[in-house]
Amino acid sequence: MRDPENIAALAALSLDYIGFIFYSKSPRAVKGDKLEKWLRGAGKDALPGIARVGVFVNAEIEEVLNRVHDYQLDFVQLHGEESPEYCRELIAIWDMSTMRRAGIIKAFSVDDQFDFSKTASYSSSVHFFLFDTKGALPGGTGEQFDWSVLEKYTGQTPFLLSGGIGPQDIARVRQFRHNQFMGVDLNSRFELAPGQKDVPALADFMNGLHQEG
Repeated sequence: MRDPENIAALAALSLDYIGFIFYSKSPRAVKGDKLEKWLRGAGKDALPGIARVGVFVNAEIEEVLNRVHDYQLDFVQLHGEESPEYCRELIAIWDMSTMRRAGIIKAFSVDDQFDFSKTASYSSSVHFFLFDTKGALPGGTGEQFDWSVLEKYTGQTPFLLSGGIGPQDIARVRQFRHNQFMGVDLNSRFELAPGQKDVPALADFMNGLHQEG
């Protein structure tokens, strides 16, 4: 997200998280200081109860720290090749300072051959994982992976399911079961343009997820 009006419209939905991408090669990347100024000014109270997530790809530690402060982020989502040591370094810096700290989400690109044992070394330093579809480049592909491979994940860290989830997938999401499944990450399939969400489509999807029965 990067457009204040679009963000404000989404805030009326029962969202848990809202993401801002700080990866310059993404078509959804936050540019300039318009969003930061809005979040510190008119939009300061626009996201009640909604956590702010900053998405990074192999960023320098200093950049992550600065973005957490400037955008008042609650979580950082690491979508590159960040190591467990990278995560621990972030935590150590926050522990030794009065800087604003954030929770850590580690994203993994998943295909049929993904080795879920790779997640174990991160479990002590992240709040949860995000499992996305593996592509040639970092970030989302807009395509889905075979969710049945998640049966191989036996860790205790909760995860978000991502990758090409769209309006037609309400039934599949409702039927998906895993002990550590905590929610879905929705993005490109609900966009009118990169970074511009289709609010009515998201509202319909969320209403469908929360229906009883």
